[in-house]
Amino acid sequence: MSEQDTFAVIGAGVIGTAAAFALAREGRKVLLLDRAEPGVAGSSFGNAGHIAPELVRPLPSPGLLFGFYRELFRFGGTLDLSPRQALRMSPWIRDFAAAAFRRSENTLHLAPLVRPAVDAWAHLLKAIGRPELLHRHGHYEIALGPRSHARMQAHASDMAQVGVKTRALSAEQLLPLQRAANAAIAAGLWFEDSANVVDPLEAVQAFAAAALKCNATFRRMDVKALRPRGDKIEILSDEATLVVDSALVCAGVRSAPLLAPFGLRAPLQAVRGYHIEIPGHAAYFDAPVVHFDERVIVTPMAGRLRATSFMEFADPDAPPDARKPARLRRTVRALGYACELEGPSWVGSRPVLPDYLPGIGRAPGPAKLFYAIGHQHIGLTLAPITAELVADIVAMRVPRIPIAAYDLQRF
Repeated sequence: MSEQDTFAVIGAGVIGTAAAFALAREGRKVLLLDRAEPGVAGSSFGNAGHIAPELVRPLPSPGLLFGFYRELFRFGGTLDLSPRQALRMSPWIRDFAAAAFRRSENTLHLAPLVRPAVDAWAHLLKAIGRPELLHRHGHYEIALGPRSHARMQAHASDMAQVGVKTRALSAEQLLPLQRAANAAIAAGLWFEDSANVVDPLEAVQAFAAAALKCNATFRRMDVKALRPRGDKIEILSDEATLVVDSALVCAGVRSAPLLAPFGLRAPLQAVRGYHIEIPGHAAYFDAPVVHFDERVIVTPMAGRLRATSFMEFADPDAPPDARKPARLRRTVRALGYACELEGPSWVGSRPVLPDYLPGIGRAPGPAKLFYAIGHQHIGLTLAPITAELVADIVAMRVPRIPIAAYDLQRF
């Protein structure tokens, strides 16, 4: 079946729905495709809701490369990488190691995407008439214990080196959480320029609804493959084959095989995170709280707190590891939250390229195939600015941020 002049957007997560709106409001005939309803599958549903302009540095660094073992799950950390999994992903690890020694250069590429993230969110939510989904109250990072003040001072100095403003929290501000955690000493920082969304799923659904109001169409379809057909693109699924004029791939960890027939290598790795929720719990602060040493972020959302953690390198379809939400519940409880030791949890896969830069661009060849993938742990943060860049690329405008560093042909 041919869909003349149709622009297919494959993937209805936060990147896909934001891009679908950006394209549809410029008058394009957008067809949004996903195997599930918008936002329901993947990390767009279960993330921390934190918009993080402070994360200007990509993760790969010499310090992590040589000290990662201290972060391993088996030693009480939040990183889970089994020897078998490490062997399977050895080419990815090789590229990660190479990127660790290009961190300064890659920071120059990532920072222009990250720094304007909160303003980009505000602009996009205003455009769709949903500004109330954004809370611009910053976020807090807190440490407990004897070394907490020294650790927070060092962290503030580190942030200042990359132009991120912080303010030290007073003893009075810290007291409620300090008492709840039964900690003798606490220290913390307020990051005033960050923000959060009240509910990630609601934000994705709002973007999708706005796209539909601009005459986009949503169709439930489990896309199995893409094929070039001259200057057209063939979309294969268990339903009828679809032929479209243009397509944007933003299917998360499942994007790589869709791009391969167009000459693109996308070495995506699924890095799974977990969350648990505490219904009806009052927040200690009016914004997300990063518990610095525990690597846990607790975000106030509509009617609940959501606690997220872990970096689990695993197959996205592998069964959840029950040990992780169990440990997360124990950790959150020890931090002073009234968290039950048993209850439901969520696991989802973040799509990560080895240099922790996203892939944004157009495939070579006559087919008009575009991509926006590999947004690692900050897909929510980067969604609006990515949507703007995609709209620029498609319209053949000069992108508002140079995009050469995000081209997948770097691999």
